[in-house]
Amino acid sequence: MSCRIDELRNRQVVCTKDGSVLGFVSDIELNTETGELTALVIYGKPRVFGLLGHEADIVIPWRNIEIIGPETILVSSDSLPHCAVQKNNC
Repeated sequence: MSCRIDELRNRQVVCTKDGSVLGFVSDIELNTETGELTALVIYGKPRVFGLLGHEADIVIPWRNIEIIGPETILVSSDSLPHCAVQKNNC
C-alpha cells in the first residue's frame, strides 16, 4: 500500500488496548538520511483556548503502528502511556 503524507494527516489514531482515541495525525517524523518514516505526531491539546500553551505532543514510533486504515490508524499501547491516561467518554 502506498499513501501520501497529506492522506495520513487528520486520520484518527486509536489505541488498541482500550479503544481510546488519542487524537488525529498532525505531523510525521522522517529520517532524512534514510528517507524512512519514523513516527507519527499528534499535537497536544490547547490549554484554556491556547492561552496557557499546549499539552505535550504524542509521538508514536513507527513500530507501534499496527494498521493504517482509510480513516483510522490503530496503534499498540506497549510503550504509549497516553493510552491509559486519555479515556474516550461515550
